[in-house]
Amino acid sequence: MQVRRYGHIHQLTFYAPVLPINVQLFEHELGLVLIDTALERNATDILSYIAELDKPLLAILLTHAHGDHVGGVDTIKAEHPLAELFISRPDARLLSGDRSLEEEEQNKIRGSLPTIRSTPDAVLDIGERLFGLRVLDAAGHTPGSIAYYDEVNRVLFAGDAFQTQGGAAVAGDVRPLFPLPGLATWNRSVAVESAERLVDLSPLLTFVGHGPPLKGTHRLYLALKRAKRKQARKFIR
Repeated sequence: MQVRRYGHIHQLTFYAPVLPINVQLFEHELGLVLIDTALERNATDILSYIAELDKPLLAILLTHAHGDHVGGVDTIKAEHPLAELFISRPDARLLSGDRSLEEEEQNKIRGSLPTIRSTPDAVLDIGERLFGLRVLDAAGHTPGSIAYYDEVNRVLFAGDAFQTQGGAAVAGDVRPLFPLPGLATWNRSVAVESAERLVDLSPLLTFVGHGPPLKGTHRLYLALKRAKRKQARKFIR
């Protein structure tokens, strides 16, 4: 496990540098908030790091229901039963093992979707605020992908709406050096729409699920431009 600190935010990275999976742990005034949980086998290391910080774990905020983001939930909840579990309303269905699709979700849902025993303490709707973060619509990678935005410090926790490993890219834009997030994306057109809204926020620092965080918006903008260009070529054919 590799740990890097960005002020009050701790990024924990597993399987660096080739197949990095990130989780973020940030210090709230009342304790710690964990964003995503990596794979099940990573939970022990996450718990050890939380113990080193010697602060209560207040909550687990999930960006989406893929296994490399929710795999550690049950183990971490067992150790911290008072930590509240949050996920978006659409992806809560996937978390429970229900892979049925809504009428507007007819693209195939891709990627690993493990069934988690833990039940969310609450499901989140777009625009809600909790722990100083605003819940943003980041749909595309999964139907219910969400991002979390610290509006005061302009810090974005984007989940897999973007990746930086293998080159900055919007979800669904397959990068040969790290193709997994792109291949596991549910709807590329929706992902581009979500990415455009996130870029418009002009975050100063963006954390992603795979790869190092990005400062500023320049590389986010270039990633969006590339994804839109590829999308346009697809429609022309």
